[in-house]
Amino acid sequence: MNPSIILELRARHSWACRRGAIEIHGASGKDQNARHTQRHEHRTAGFSLVEVTLAIGVAAFCLITVFALIPVALKTQQASIQQTTANDIMTQILGDLRADVRLPPGQASKEQTSGFGLHGHWLAVSQPDTLFFSNDVQLIGQPYSGTADPPAPACDPPSPCATFRAKISYMFPPNASTTVAKVFVSWPAQAIPGGTSGPAGKVETFIAINR
Repeated sequence: MNPSIILELRARHSWACRRGAIEIHGASGKDQNARHTQRHEHRTAGFSLVEVTLAIGVAAFCLITVFALIPVALKTQQASIQQTTANDIMTQILGDLRADVRLPPGQASKEQTSGFGLHGHWLAVSQPDTLFFSNDVQLIGQPYSGTADPPAPACDPPSPCATFRAKISYMFPPNASTTVAKVFVSWPAQAIPGGTSGPAGKVETFIAINR
């Protein structure tokens, strides 16, 4: 056989093999790309409607719980402020009563110009004293002496209004010896202790007078 014919047949056979291999490789690559695209689409799938609904429900429940706690927190803060103010009022009353000591003969008390005007009440009046104070620990009106609980003074803006009620009860019968006083501070001032609508808060203590 002619050598040139043999070479031509071999060249055609080799080209056909390479072409078949290229086509097979191309088909395999397309199949791999299709599978890779499907896996990628599966991984990036969004949340279902049920999952979104549950997430919104949980978030709404948490927000409602937080909003429900806000009034409680504000009420607790207000009560703490009133408790601190009541303690300040009691401190001033205790300081005023501690100054009520026995005076040497011929020496007059300066209580009327510096205190609440309680000097000698435990002996001369021997009845409970009631005082009213504002939020800034300012005395409203004059002290009231008597067994009955007086109503709170009327609020007259821009003057400060009465917010706290302080009642001083003398425990022992009046005499020349030491007596004990019970100091009771409550709020609001309009609420009468022991009444149908009692006070929202109170503080109380005892002090020895005329030691």
